[in-house]
Amino acid sequence: MFSLLQHWVSKLPGIQGYETLITSALAMATIWVMATLAFYVVKHGLIRLITKLITKTESNLDDVLIKQKLFNRIAYLVPAYLVYRLTPLALENYPVIDNLVVTASAIILVGVGALIVTSLINSLLEIYGSFAVSRHIPIQGFAQVAKIITYFVALIAITALILGESPLTLFAGLGAMTAVLMLVFKDPILGFVAGLQLSSNRMVGIGDWVDIPQHNASGDILEVGLTTVKVRNFDNTITTVPTQSLINESFKNWRGMQESGGRRIKRSIIIDANSIQFCDDDALARYSKIDYIKDYIQAKKNEVQEHNQKSGTADHSRANGRRLTNIGTFRAYVLAYLKHHPQINQNLTILARQLAPTDSGLPIEVYAFSADKNWANYEAIQADIFDHLFSVVNEFDLRVFQKPSGGDFRQIGR
Repeated sequence: MFSLLQHWVSKLPGIQGYETLITSALAMATIWVMATLAFYVVKHGLIRLITKLITKTESNLDDVLIKQKLFNRIAYLVPAYLVYRLTPLALENYPVIDNLVVTASAIILVGVGALIVTSLINSLLEIYGSFAVSRHIPIQGFAQVAKIITYFVALIAITALILGESPLTLFAGLGAMTAVLMLVFKDPILGFVAGLQLSSNRMVGIGDWVDIPQHNASGDILEVGLTTVKVRNFDNTITTVPTQSLINESFKNWRGMQESGGRRIKRSIIIDANSIQFCDDDALARYSKIDYIKDYIQAKKNEVQEHNQKSGTADHSRANGRRLTNIGTFRAYVLAYLKHHPQINQNLTILARQLAPTDSGLPIEVYAFSADKNWANYEAIQADIFDHLFSVVNEFDLRVFQKPSGGDFRQIGR
């Protein structure tokens, strides 16, 4: 092409002595026109055709490549490559300008190549995110490491092009800067190591509900990155936590609860100790009318009577022998109520236990698991259970302890 242009220019009148300059200028103009045409043909022709073919496929995974603009960025490689390859032919008589144009086009090639690799990484990351395993094994941090390496290699290559040195020479010289690089990239290195531990041990995943009290974070994990973990709190604020904090500090992950058969209910009713007493015949007759415990009361009455007869216990004092108490009967009722509750998981632990007494009274704790793990439904189930228990406790001649309020003191003065 250059020879043809030079032969044609030499025939033009009045340009003696400028043939080489004019030929080089025309050659460069031709190269720029070719590069521009090639760009439009690839971008508006070939890329559009590929895009249409991809959008017609049944799978949505390849649509990610279009979303991440992978093919659009590939289109920029074509004109840059043409300029890079053809410029030495056009400017062989002007080595300084030739070197500048070739270097600039090479830098563009490296930069566009880095952007293409980044688009490919983003595409693979988004495709991976469409699979269920991505919730348990996040790879956002690894993708960020790959991007950093890509940009770092591209920076070294561009620096080598500008300085006219081999990239290998620059890489060899980085050995002396290891300490400085370790200091500059301290957080990414620590985050990368922490990300490896989090992923290998499956400690957190996207969508996990976590409590990180050191950072006042309580909510769902949005993103596990190279240096930070984003948590959407329940007030819709977002807390950013250093990734290594999840390794160095303790936190609570509620995933085990969400994957289990139920969500734990662990709450107590404080019984006024002054209301605890033995059950007389009238009380037992009333309690026997309660469906959940009528069989229990009859069995206990027979057991107590048989025990007292065998031991020859005198009944002139209520302290002698065994007797039923209203607090024990109430515990039996709470346990029977939980075992008949349709929204309690009967395959998990169910307890109605007595805790150590305190200066506020005697705690009776409900320990069970709701079958519904949704937060709102769980709270409603728990509230319904205790609504009922607070209301029924008086049926057992018991009182719930409550510290006196101002209204109580005003009644004393009347």
